[in-house]
Amino acid sequence: MRSALTAIAAIVVLAACGTTEAPVPEQPAAGGTAPATTAAAVTVTDGRGKQVKLDRPATRVVSLEWGETEMVTSLGVMPVGAADIKGYTLWNTAAKLDPSVKDVGTRQEPSVDSISALQPDLVLMEAERDSPLVEQLEKFVPVLVFTGSDATRNFDRLREDLNLIATAVGKTDQATKLLADMDAAFAAGKEKIAAAGAAGTPFAMADGWKQGSTISIRLFGKGALVSDVAEALGLKNAWTGKVDKVWGLGTTDVEGLTALKDEKVRFFYNAPEEDVFADGLKDNGIWKSLPFVKNQQVTKLPNGIWTFGGPLSCQQYADALVKAYTG
Repeated sequence: MRSALTAIAAIVVLAACGTTEAPVPEQPAAGGTAPATTAAAVTVTDGRGKQVKLDRPATRVVSLEWGETEMVTSLGVMPVGAADIKGYTLWNTAAKLDPSVKDVGTRQEPSVDSISALQPDLVLMEAERDSPLVEQLEKFVPVLVFTGSDATRNFDRLREDLNLIATAVGKTDQATKLLADMDAAFAAGKEKIAAAGAAGTPFAMADGWKQGSTISIRLFGKGALVSDVAEALGLKNAWTGKVDKVWGLGTTDVEGLTALKDEKVRFFYNAPEEDVFADGLKDNGIWKSLPFVKNQQVTKLPNGIWTFGGPLSCQQYADALVKAYTG
């Protein structure tokens, strides 16, 4: 299993959406000596299918979405700016940001002025985050646009996104290692879960929120990134309800959870802020009647595992699942 996964990672790296052009030596100034050769120019193709050319690998990066913020940081390039740093720090602990990173506003409405003031040489963002922003930013900086998720091929999408960023910042070796480490963690975790007799066990993964007295629950269905991680470990997603084609997410209420009838289902959830499962539903009769609640098979994930992150977040989630089934 490990060799197959590593081979896939190698294939994706070879097919990464980017090329590096040979450097062109600068001409010496009159009466002077030739300056040092500049770094190679880079051309990459982003999620729009648009080619973006950089004079050299980017070093001053601004990231406007947490998944891409994690990826570029995990590659060893600390961004000069990022959107919603406070939220990132709470929801994503996989790749920590330095105090020097400047906050450029919310992910929904980042500040163009704040981004411009940092004089970046590259901006990373997702298309659904206010598309008109792309045109505004491209007036003064190259922009790479990502889809962020694809429920039909989320692992492939993750690999391509990481390799795209790595090519743009000149860190392809680091990307190869990150993906190989992730694949190795999945293979090792799958072996541990199988050894514990839990291979093929059904699971459900959710988060939730409360508005007034109404509690809404969001299920991570087949095709969601965390579902793909769990299935890579040999588990089976028990949620078969309707989900969207991009994120693999479906919304329901506590009554909807009665569809999870299998006594073997283990229910996972994340709640770094308000815990609607432990607090909001603790006295709810329907919740208490659910098999996984009665069987004490409800597990809160450790805070700070971002379910839409990069390889390091995926490893955090895999480690939490392995611990739940083998601990």
